[in-house]
Amino acid sequence: MAYRCEVCGKSVVFGNRVSHSNKRSSRKFRPNVKKIRVLVNGKVRRMRVCTACIKKGLVTKSA
Repeated sequence: MAYRCEVCGKSVVFGNRVSHSNKRSSRKFRPNVKKIRVLVNGKVRRMRVCTACIKKGLVTKSA
């Protein structure tokens, strides 16, 4: 699955898991991306949009 928002471009960021003994191992922070129907120039289109963009009102959801 594509973990990229088509509106803001937010994507996967890498970091570290840190255990109690302070050992480090690689991990991924994935954005909360939803596949929704959006109105774009009067036409309905399916887009992958992060929930932050939906909450901000950067996209207009279609019925």
